[in-house]
Amino acid sequence: MFCSRLPLAWPLAAAALPVMVAAAAAHDSKSGWTYPLACCSDFDCREVAEADVLEGPQGYVIKVTGEVIPMTSRKVRNSPDGQFHWCSVQGKADGKTICLFVPPRAY
Repeated sequence: MFCSRLPLAWPLAAAALPVMVAAAAAHDSKSGWTYPLACCSDFDCREVAEADVLEGPQGYVIKVTGEVIPMTSRKVRNSPDGQFHWCSVQGKADGKTICLFVPPRAY
């Protein structure tokens, strides 16, 4: 009886696979935009407070690590929602920066 039902389960499992793969590709910010796969492995990125990133003459300073990201670095990206977002290796608070999403500055 088990063997006769097994072939029926395969089409259902195969149909669910693309949905599961798509869901695991990236994750979304709190405001709903999707972090690029180049910055994120489904857990590396998060919104951070403006006070956590200092803007200085050398570039952006990640306050918790002291890491300086030059403004011209490819790691610096425009933030679609006007908030800072920080992507660090393995999502760790002391990890190196993968990407830093920066809100546009008024001029």
